[in-house]
Amino acid sequence: MSKNYQKDPQAIDALSELQFNVTQKNGTERAFTGEYDKHFEDGLYVDIVSGEPLFSSRDKFDSGCGWPAFSQPLEENVRNLRDTSHGMIRTEVRSLHADSHLGHVFPDGPQESGGLRYCINSAALRFIPKAELEKAGYGDYLTLFTPGGHHEN
Repeated sequence: MSKNYQKDPQAIDALSELQFNVTQKNGTERAFTGEYDKHFEDGLYVDIVSGEPLFSSRDKFDSGCGWPAFSQPLEENVRNLRDTSHGMIRTEVRSLHADSHLGHVFPDGPQESGGLRYCINSAALRFIPKAELEKAGYGDYLTLFTPGGHHEN
């Protein structure tokens, strides 16, 4: 089931100062301060502006970096861009439909799952617990949380 995710002006107006700074101005929350850094409940992490599904808790791991870390995105709702800000060369991660700045991806993740670490700002995300997926309109993702489960695009 494909939804029409897009940048929602009302959602942008409702963002906190930190959420706005991160998603709309390419900011970064301070390490170890985000609400999802040590959060490991089953569910989906979606773009706070558009609601597009970005990451599954099944791909989340504790990297010790101070931000939520994922080994891969859930779907093709993220895009990677070259980032040369702050005197570094990095790969920025943005949401596809809302164009929200999410964080960066690094090649130092778990080797058994492809070796990538998506280092994502909690302020760019909204978490939907597994028990609320159906009610929130994400019921087609429940298969992720069954043994051997995966999502059919």
